[in-house]
Amino acid sequence: MASNNQFILALFATTLFLSSIEVSIAARRLLEAPAPSPAPSTPVLPTLPTPTLPPLLATPPLPKPTLPPLPTPQTPSMPTIPTAPKTILPPLPSIPLPSLPLPTLPTFPTQPAIPQPTLPPLSSIPSTISNVIPFITFLTPPPSN
Repeated sequence: MASNNQFILALFATTLFLSSIEVSIAARRLLEAPAPSPAPSTPVLPTLPTPTLPPLLATPPLPKPTLPPLPTPQTPSMPTIPTAPKTILPPLPSIPLPSLPLPTLPTFPTQPAIPQPTLPPLSSIPSTISNVIPFITFLTPPPSN
């Protein structure tokens, strides 16, 4: 199996080598050949007269067809749907809800006050941004000792 793959690879390499030789020979012949003569110019066509067509004959107007009116079929009238009598519902009885006492919530202990940290004044922070490009560590060479 491996020898078959090596044979195909050797055949491919040989084909590329021979084709590159043929291409270089053909390119050398093209460079050494004299310049081709300029292409012949196309002949000038004479202007042709524009054809004039005779006017079209007027067609007589066609008579408009008259259709007899369509008969209207007699459709039977639909019977009316009887209306249902309106029912009157008695009012719902009112049931008094018992009032329940609300549970008392436990009181939470007060938390001690946390002292606020003091920040340095803003004037001590440098206001200029340095123009140093940050290094990407995996692209830079290791430092020399």
